Amino acid sequence: MSVRDLADYPWDAVVPFRERAALHPQGIVDLSVGSPVDPTPELIRRALAEATDAHAYPQTVGTPALREAIVEWYARRRGVPDLTVDNVLPTIGSKEFVALLPTLLGLGEGDIVVHPRIAYPTYEVGARVVGATPLAADDPADWPEGTKLIWINTPGNPDGRTWTVEELAAAVRRARELGAVLASDECYAELGWDGRWASESIPSILDPRVTDGSRANLLSVYSLSKQSNLAGYRAAFVAGCARIVGELLTARKHLGLMPPEPVQHAMVVALGDDEHVASQKALYRERRDLLRPALEAAGFRIDGSEAGLYLWATEGEDAWTSIARLADLGILGGPGPFYGPSSQQHVRLALTAPTDRIAEGARRLHAQAL
Repeated sequence: MSVRDLADYPWDAVVPFRERAALHPQGIVDLSVGSPVDPTPELIRRALAEATDAHAYPQTVGTPALREAIVEWYARRRGVPDLTVDNVLPTIGSKEFVALLPTLLGLGEGDIVVHPRIAYPTYEVGARVVGATPLAADDPADWPEGTKLIWINTPGNPDGRTWTVEELAAAVRRARELGAVLASDECYAELGWDGRWASESIPSILDPRVTDGSRANLLSVYSLSKQSNLAGYRAAFVAGCARIVGELLTARKHLGLMPPEPVQHAMVVALGDDEHVASQKALYRERRDLLRPALEAAGFRIDGSEAGLYLWATEGEDAWTSIARLADLGILGGPGPFYGPSSQQHVRLALTAPTDRIAEGARRLHAQAL
């Protein structure tokens, strides 16, 4: 397969519903895409500005300060106390890494890449680009022989599924039986809301309770787009197995995949400050507390969604019927079928609209329910 064989970008199908929603007299409430709308914190913008004299090529491996900051962040925020700088590597956002990992691992025809049944589509795209076979399967018992790469996403996009320590450990055991690389996309790990995740930290694949003393073939992927509003900076990193990280570093050097020096400097500051992360989470909580009861009042059921940046909603109808109903209220959502064939009756609603717009959307939903 080549890139010419990829399907059309799915969001093009939403354009007519965007136009329909925009006709609402009080304007559109766009909950379709999880792109941050809040300002990048001032201390991070200031750090970026301080580093704009970036006349030399940046380091693919990351500056010493950035690598140390990633190591310290995993210890402080993720319960992973024993990483070294050889276990971490910055990336140009997380999407490029997700899409390129099968390529960088040398996968190809005959190899199986497992990904969640309800999933961000880039896991499948990355497999198809190299001619590997993508397989949607959540239960480790269903991961077959011939699997070379397994993606899990915790908390999940779009459904918010969050893996426990016990579930992660079972996934690690099965991956080791298969000799597969297990990569955990953990970009929403700071956004726990319900049940145990209201008070308990979301575990990483690198948690010592999970790894049984070995990080071999394990990777954790994280992005600062959501916790720090750095989507436009393309600021992310991978951590885990030192052997794989070293091999990825060599390939990325050859390919010129190096985060800009000012961005690396800004990442150090972002990783070292927890206050802005807590403030951003409080904003998302406020928006979630407005939107969820309004959706439920309007006849939607919220499935999963115990963590993450989205509400995964269904009214028991075809997703496109729900998208049209919402568009008539001036609300734009994301169609469930974009996230796999098992999601034909769900829509994804992001918490990344300004609070006043989410309040307006909630008002419309409550009004329709009367």
